[in-house]
Amino acid sequence: MSLVQAVRQTFAPGGVLAGATEGFSPRKGQTDMAVAVAGVLEQGGVLVVEAGTGVGKTFAYLVPALLSGQRVLLSTATKTLQDQLFGRDLPRLVKALGLPVRLALLKGRGSYLCLHRMELARHEVSATDRRALAKVEQWAQATRSGDLAELAGLDERSPIIPLVTSTRENCLGSQCPKFRNCHVNLARREALGADIVVVNHHLFFADLAVRESGMAELLPTVRAVVFDEAHQLNETGIQFLGNQLGTAQLLDLTRDVLGTGLQLARGLVDWSSVAGTLEHSARELRLVVGKTWGQTKLRWVDESPEQIDAPAWRQALQDVADACALAAAALDTVSEIAPDFVRLHERTSTLGERAKLFLAPCELGCVRWLDVGAQLRLVQSPLDIAHAVQNRLLKSPPLAAANDAEPLAARSFIFTSATLGDEPRLSWFTEPCGLQAAQVLQVSSPFDYAHQASLYVPRHLVRPNDPAHSAQVAQIAGDAAERIVGRTLVLTTTLKALRAVGEALQKRFENDSGLSILIQGELPKRRLMELFQRGNKDGAPGCVLVASASFWEGFDVPGDALQVVVIDKLPFPPPNDPLVEARAQRLEAQGRNPFNDYFVPEAAVALKQGAGRLIRTETDRGILVVCDTRLVGMSYGRRLMDSLPPMQRLTTQTQWEAALDGLRAAGADQPVTTLSTTDPDWL
Repeated sequence: MSLVQAVRQTFAPGGVLAGATEGFSPRKGQTDMAVAVAGVLEQGGVLVVEAGTGVGKTFAYLVPALLSGQRVLLSTATKTLQDQLFGRDLPRLVKALGLPVRLALLKGRGSYLCLHRMELARHEVSATDRRALAKVEQWAQATRSGDLAELAGLDERSPIIPLVTSTRENCLGSQCPKFRNCHVNLARREALGADIVVVNHHLFFADLAVRESGMAELLPTVRAVVFDEAHQLNETGIQFLGNQLGTAQLLDLTRDVLGTGLQLARGLVDWSSVAGTLEHSARELRLVVGKTWGQTKLRWVDESPEQIDAPAWRQALQDVADACALAAAALDTVSEIAPDFVRLHERTSTLGERAKLFLAPCELGCVRWLDVGAQLRLVQSPLDIAHAVQNRLLKSPPLAAANDAEPLAARSFIFTSATLGDEPRLSWFTEPCGLQAAQVLQVSSPFDYAHQASLYVPRHLVRPNDPAHSAQVAQIAGDAAERIVGRTLVLTTTLKALRAVGEALQKRFENDSGLSILIQGELPKRRLMELFQRGNKDGAPGCVLVASASFWEGFDVPGDALQVVVIDKLPFPPPNDPLVEARAQRLEAQGRNPFNDYFVPEAAVALKQGAGRLIRTETDRGILVVCDTRLVGMSYGRRLMDSLPPMQRLTTQTQWEAALDGLRAAGADQPVTTLSTTDPDWL
């Protein structure tokens, strides 16, 4: 039986999944996607699949991957999704299919406890963090994986985490006294022996860039690679395929050189002088830029970033290179004393080389800018990942067959997400990822959006750049929250709007015990999601969440806990961002229209992502509010409107209020569905 036939039988009514998986029901779109994935796994090649919310894309690629018997690498967007795949979805399927499959989870080294650095932390930890360190030490006695995600109650922003984890720069490798029991190496060994390995995009591209994460050995051994949440690949990839140098990195190096030198080689080198020179060069580089307000990006197309004196900038950058060379020479004299000095030497040399790189002209096909805040970050980035995907991934050697007499087996690459573009070829995704020749499949959502959701664009609003706009957005969100008692998510396109809308809502409801206003940044994302869930259950005060950035995707609230999503304005890329400018200029040089070919598709995809927060199951009901009249008043608005699901249109204030009352009445007749923070697409 072919893999395609086996997959069809598995998803068929009365098939294995129907009999072994609670809540499963056959869906044509899911089966179509699974069959397409099976075909590529059998023949080799590249498949790009846009699978709308509710299709069940996770099972649609997991079932063929498991039934194929091939070694498969699964890459997800976040560590949270990794944990979901490894801890829930894969075990359920393996059990249902009755397969003897070995699974492995591989994260970046920053996710694992470093036993060596945990010992060092006892001498570095502050008095306020000693209790947290004690909990880590107690957990370390029992954990097998060393994955910090296992440690309950450890805040992801805890200052203890950098002290008990390693980085590529400070890891001692095979010279570490704890190397035999290293959790990172244990995870890598398990991955090399597994049939299905779950990684994340950051880890994948880190390895593609520096060949250090352990996948340099893993990738050549797998027959297929599946990228879930693939819409994040391009922006994730360019972070690792470029070069960066930060004053924070230099100051961290300064601290480590001084501390290690005084601890292990006191008196052999004037460590205070070496470290002082490094620190001085970093601080002088920052001083050249001068005082700035908030975080900003400066264009860098000439010898120095805009608004900065070129000779002073180049001299300060040369001083950084010289300070690194001086420190490297000092570390070289004591390198035989301890492996710590070898690593510090490599780290110092690397930063020195990066300083020299930024003294030279920008590489062809890249763009430079300067991130300015309390610290500086010098960035040189490629415009996309197309070259890397085509030359380092798709052209990787085919896998040798089990029998040497057989031909080499072709590899398979599957890229999937709920949102990959706004036209049939999905060019928004395929072009920057170098996948124009890939097979493309679009599978529509099974949800009945015309009956489940409504779209409202208030016509009375001022333009989004008007100072009064955020207050009007807050008014609309507040009116909705009052009528349906919370259950409202406000998504903003800027942090400025986030603060303005959040503060206006807090002021409006400060004396209202029936509503609570949550604002991104005040608490970790996971905690905000928990509070939103708790607040929107029956009998509890309702909640409104005002958020931006990461909440446009990955915020998953099925059921009545979320019934209104308010988007403040169309999410066009910021035109003055150096990377956005460079991409637009490249399109102009090609004779193309940057607005039609870049800005509108970017806005369409982001708008789809934000709108996707509203309807998560077949029984959800809700209203999407877009507080930007350009959606209905500009020629490009039709294209953006077409990118959204076919929702019912509300055109008047009366219809808007009636729809809210309908949600309130429906909610009173049935209990609120409990929040699930996991992807509903597994079904």
